[in-house]
Amino acid sequence: MAIQWFPGHMHLTRKAITERIKDIDVVIEVLDARLPGSSANPLLAEITGHKPTLKVLNKQDVADPERTAQWVDWYNAQSDTRALPLDASDPAPTRKLIDACHLLSPNRGGMAKPMRVLICGVPNVGKSTLINTLSNKRQAKTGDEAGITKLEQRITLADDFYLWDTPGMLWPRIVVPESGYNLAASGAVGRNAYDEELVALELLRRLQKNYAPLLEARYKLGLPEGAVATMHDEELLEAIGRKRGAMLGGGKVNLQKTAEIVMTDFRTAILGRITLETPTEFEAWRAAGLAEDAKRQAKKDARAKSKGKGSGVREPAPGSDDGTD
Repeated sequence: MAIQWFPGHMHLTRKAITERIKDIDVVIEVLDARLPGSSANPLLAEITGHKPTLKVLNKQDVADPERTAQWVDWYNAQSDTRALPLDASDPAPTRKLIDACHLLSPNRGGMAKPMRVLICGVPNVGKSTLINTLSNKRQAKTGDEAGITKLEQRITLADDFYLWDTPGMLWPRIVVPESGYNLAASGAVGRNAYDEELVALELLRRLQKNYAPLLEARYKLGLPEGAVATMHDEELLEAIGRKRGAMLGGGKVNLQKTAEIVMTDFRTAILGRITLETPTEFEAWRAAGLAEDAKRQAKKDARAKSKGKGSGVREPAPGSDDGTD
């Protein structure tokens, strides 16, 4: 199942960012530290690729600290990029953002050349909380539902430091299936765009592989040691539903309700500190996703070419100018 979600206001956000980026010195991209690769927007990288970028790994307090360190090193190894893990609601480390922006753009500052920063991120990543913490005011709406911020706004953090906030934005087509599942599990995707049960099963498979002890500690299923890690995902979801009393008539488990329980436990960090991907895993997923997308596009092009020949449209000779760009 491919998860896609790109509602109309995200088209407007893309246009707004494309216009705004011309006057921006530094881009802050707020990532979810539990899925730092999946929550990085490739469309945003395409639009702002020539600008210095600060990757903020938000929610690091609920992410796996060892994996967070791996992601910080991975992003810091990229050109014109710095990475900073933090908890957006904690005011002390948030102040480091201003210093980090000046390191990325050292020639900006002062009233003559104020720092101009664009802050972006996927929905529900904690960007609005970060802005409110930075400015010591409730300037941005916050909530646990994707798509709260709908309009661009400018915020003055200092006399010579301007911050433009943009609505959360995904990208038109997610070609890495694992990223779609991880984004849905985190709450970055609207609920009408995915099947909770399928997302919960994918989430459980990830947790079984790397965090089985956390599942055992949370749900107390009374199984032999190590059993949770080897159970079939559907069997595990049913066991959790029975334990938590998510039942229908006739002794049948309410899988929809159980899926919501599992995802809520992940989102609220009741399960513990979890990161769903490593840089190595994400790179492998992305390579496979891009390869599959290239195959899909090749088939589409072949069908279009075949259709064109069948309709009597003459193909241009090799090296000829067909009048198109």
